[in-house]
Amino acid sequence: MVLEQIYSVELLKERPKYAFLLGIAYTVFATLFALMLFADDPALVIVGVVSMLLMPSLYQISSYYETKVKEHAIGVWNVIRNNKQFIKVYLYIFFGSFIVFALFSLILPSLATNHLFKQQVSVMAGGATTTGGGYFSIALFKELFTHNMFVMAICFLLSLVAGNGAIFMIIWNASVWGTVFGVLGKNTAIYLQAHPGVIFLLIMLSVFPHVLLEISSYIIAVVAGTMISDAMAKEKILSKSFRRVLASNLLLLLCAVGVLAIAMIVETYVLNNFTTYKTIIQLSSRAIL
Repeated sequence: MVLEQIYSVELLKERPKYAFLLGIAYTVFATLFALMLFADDPALVIVGVVSMLLMPSLYQISSYYETKVKEHAIGVWNVIRNNKQFIKVYLYIFFGSFIVFALFSLILPSLATNHLFKQQVSVMAGGATTTGGGYFSIALFKELFTHNMFVMAICFLLSLVAGNGAIFMIIWNASVWGTVFGVLGKNTAIYLQAHPGVIFLLIMLSVFPHVLLEISSYIIAVVAGTMISDAMAKEKILSKSFRRVLASNLLLLLCAVGVLAIAMIVETYVLNNFTTYKTIIQLSSRAIL
């Protein structure tokens, strides 16, 4: 890829923040590409093209960190330290793609948004609803945790089978969250006759902590599965090197479960107590009616 000549793998390993611009560039390109060649139903094509463009770089990075795992002792701190930069690359890619989907959803007319991101918009109908109150709801926490554990399991299993191909799930989540929050901001702004950027900022202030934690848990699970997948392709299953990689990344997967649990605690608190966010969702629904 042309951008890989500018953004070398070495640069991404040393400065993962540049992956943010890579996520933006690939998502904009994929959107224009899908509109030109798949204008009737571009939504999933965009996600697929972004994922395809990112895979070569991610493969090189995962190969590098898989080698590092075999050189260090197994332990929680070592596992986190060894994979920290790789996880950051995924995170910055996610937020780069997220921003593009959110901005398009905010700026484009509703008819264009509903066509361009048809599958993503449809997720809003089945999304989580706000609750009536209470400091913390155990029932809501269980519902959210169960659902998102299922999503995380899919991320992990897909990464075991396809390695870095699981970036598809990360970009899909970026497209859904970016589109949903963008549409919420735009619809509420229409109802209140306010600036959509201000409403979107209020949404992000409410949801950013649990979005960051939740996507981090998915990414950690993807990294763990990818490392195991790479080791299965390169090492003998019964070898000491493979057992070291397997143990390290199963420990990393447990870390992902812990991060997800914290994310769901935060999300449960937000849905129960953040009146601004609940009001935005309610006003957005009125604007559609």
